[in-house]
Amino acid sequence: MKKINFLKQLPKQSQKGTSGNNAGKTPNQSPANQSPTYSSPAAQNAAAGAVDMNAQVQQLALQLADQIVADQQQVNILSNSGKTFSRFNATEDIVDKQTQIVTAGLWSDNQGLLDTFYSSSAQTNSQRRYYVDVLQKSPQQTGSAVQFACAFGHVLGSGSSNMGNDDPASKAVYAQYKQLLLEQDASRFVTAGSGSTEYIYVVNVQRNRMKEQLDAGNWQLPLSTISSSRATNATGSVSLSGSAKTFTFIDDSSISSGTSTSSGKVFNVVSGSIDNGIHNPTNPVYYGLFYPKYGSIVLDGKMLDQDLGFATNTGSNSEGNNHFALFHSISGSFGANGQSFEARNQETITSTHYFVRVKNGNYNFSNNPSFTTGSVGEFTQTTFVGDPSTYITTIGLYNDSQELLAVAKLSKPLLKNFSKEALVRVKLDF
Repeated sequence: MKKINFLKQLPKQSQKGTSGNNAGKTPNQSPANQSPTYSSPAAQNAAAGAVDMNAQVQQLALQLADQIVADQQQVNILSNSGKTFSRFNATEDIVDKQTQIVTAGLWSDNQGLLDTFYSSSAQTNSQRRYYVDVLQKSPQQTGSAVQFACAFGHVLGSGSSNMGNDDPASKAVYAQYKQLLLEQDASRFVTAGSGSTEYIYVVNVQRNRMKEQLDAGNWQLPLSTISSSRATNATGSVSLSGSAKTFTFIDDSSISSGTSTSSGKVFNVVSGSIDNGIHNPTNPVYYGLFYPKYGSIVLDGKMLDQDLGFATNTGSNSEGNNHFALFHSISGSFGANGQSFEARNQETITSTHYFVRVKNGNYNFSNNPSFTTGSVGEFTQTTFVGDPSTYITTIGLYNDSQELLAVAKLSKPLLKNFSKEALVRVKLDF
């Protein structure tokens, strides 16, 4: 602000030439060692009045400046309160690419234990020659669903009728799993139990239950021994031995990092349990191979014959339906010794965290028609005058085109007004 000065204009004095000590002096001029003074009372009163007026003007100017600042702050508060969007600060408000491994029960309803086993009457006779679907409930019950399948494969097709062609069911199954799980130059499955094996039994989990893969080290397959009087055709005619013994199998991920192949990590199937670990870990008994990525447990047929009495039918052009022997061994294990098929799936979740910061001056008004009334938009609640309140219930995430991409619901409404701030973390999983 420009400073205003008030001065008294005095009349000029005529100058006369004089001689002596008074030459060049005006009538009222003080001696040479003193400052000029004016003793007029009117002049002194005018100067004092000018100083007082100047102070008042400066005080009024400062008050006006303070009021302008206060009014601008209020405008800013009201402007922020009425805004619809707040832009995230990419550095401070967003944390992305956070990963964590999540496991869940493999079976229906996220159950980790399966102790009831039913075959599916919906399968055709042609399908049953290749595999048997296993359900957790009777097919007639609501919620009954396929949990896994059992299959038998022989590299030469033994144990299956050729049905008038050169591709018996067991040969097709062996070839299918060989192509799916083994390297291109491999011709047979090789286990640490019996080496190269001609025939295999397979437990294959239903694909939609696996998510990313089966959780290595977190499954246990029970198998009961089979009576030596097993019928040649295992369909519905396999019985457990009188003193049935139940074996439990796990993978060896607790003592091994597995083998890396084109099918992902591969672990050995060994005798053991989840609770007690590998039986004799310094010298395990190997029964097959485990492929977590494909949800496949490949069991060595020779080892099952040797230790569990499977008596696999390997006759040429003979309808053995050996995969039903595996089904009966699994389904009978709970009845014989109370052993459940335990398993969990696994997936890696990638998350992005958005920190929604709601300052005290933000989002204190609502566009809801019930918030105001009348033609001039008066508050419905008179107590809102000077102190409006809202409740935050939902947070929407938008792109730069203001298109809604995600919605997050709060567990309960959050009160918001000028005296409250909020910090809400929104987590998006991919």
